[in-house]
Amino acid sequence: MKHRYLTNVSTLLLTEAKCCGCGRCVEVCPHRVLRMIGSTARIDDKDGCMECGACAKNCPTNAISVVAGVGCAYAVIVGWLTGSKPSCDCSGGSECC
Repeated sequence: MKHRYLTNVSTLLLTEAKCCGCGRCVEVCPHRVLRMIGSTARIDDKDGCMECGACAKNCPTNAISVVAGVGCAYAVIVGWLTGSKPSCDCSGGSECC
């Protein structure tokens, strides 16, 4: 079973035409969101993206972009690290959606 945050909210984008096929994004993604198909990276599971930014930071051709540290994924991670409840304010309340 793959980990999920929220559906259709990830900022992850991949421009396949810029991909050089190095596979670094696949190697560094902690949730296996990306995979190689032939010599091109592809987003395999966008909803599994926690927006950590590792893929974009390791892409030598800037084929990947993601706004790291935003939204509910960031709130969940901070909650885990601090032992507190996530708060992203996206539902208007004090807890994450």
